[in-house]
Amino acid sequence: MPQKKKADTKARLHVKSGDTVQVIAGKDKGKVGEVLKVMPRSSQVLVKGVNIRTRHVKPQQDGESGQIVTEEAPVHSSNVMLYSEKQKVASRMGYTFTDEGKKVRVLKKTGEIID
Repeated sequence: MPQKKKADTKARLHVKSGDTVQVIAGKDKGKVGEVLKVMPRSSQVLVKGVNIRTRHVKPQQDGESGQIVTEEAPVHSSNVMLYSEKQKVASRMGYTFTDEGKKVRVLKKTGEIID
């Protein structure tokens, strides 16, 4: 019996790399940071300064000492909201068209254009 192929659906998120977001759930609730990386297949984002994890690294060569490395871990995209730096408020996102006909992202609370 032939195996079924997985449907290669294009996952889309409401945030992009470089966006400023606020965490709305979890232990880092209320923190604001920049999106460093977006992982659409797992619906996760990497936010600067949020969800910090400590990792112990063994020495790789003789004479070298081990290290304790702190790094950001991914957060689910549903736990972050776009954040307006001007108004200092988190908001949902919508789409609108400019006068030139270009589709842009807009914050619903403030009307601020993101793109």
